[in-house]
Amino acid sequence: MSGGAGADAGAGAGPGTGGADASGADAGRQRAPASTRVRITAPRQRPAPVPYGPASASIGPDSSDVQGIFVRSLIRSQLRLALVFAIGFVVATALFVTGIVLVPDLGHSYLAGVPISWLLLGFGVYPLVITVGWLYVRLANRNEARYRALSEDA
Repeated sequence: MSGGAGADAGAGAGPGTGGADASGADAGRQRAPASTRVRITAPRQRPAPVPYGPASASIGPDSSDVQGIFVRSLIRSQLRLALVFAIGFVVATALFVTGIVLVPDLGHSYLAGVPISWLLLGFGVYPLVITVGWLYVRLANRNEARYRALSEDA
């Protein structure tokens, strides 16, 4: 902005001074009264009430225990799968790093001015991460498909 009178209007003026400039450049002109500040927010909505009955009318009183057993079984199998893959990933990464450390020639060989050991550590772990992630998702989906098949039969 330029340093004109419009740019400096109200500069240094405190509340109740009417916005008059201290230098007197706006002395002949009065400023419009300040409008009140309005805050615009999203409308307040209450969440939909949660029904406290059985999820479906076709589920009998005996099947709720069976459904609970199926859900606990699914949770246990997913936890077991996650722990196995987490431990397996840590072990595989440690073996990868140990393999790089045990081959000392990788630290002395360069590719584009960067040691090959650095390149392997920087880019060699990504295929491992992608493979472990892909396998985990595939097996987790298989567990859920088994759960769905069991819960539909019950």
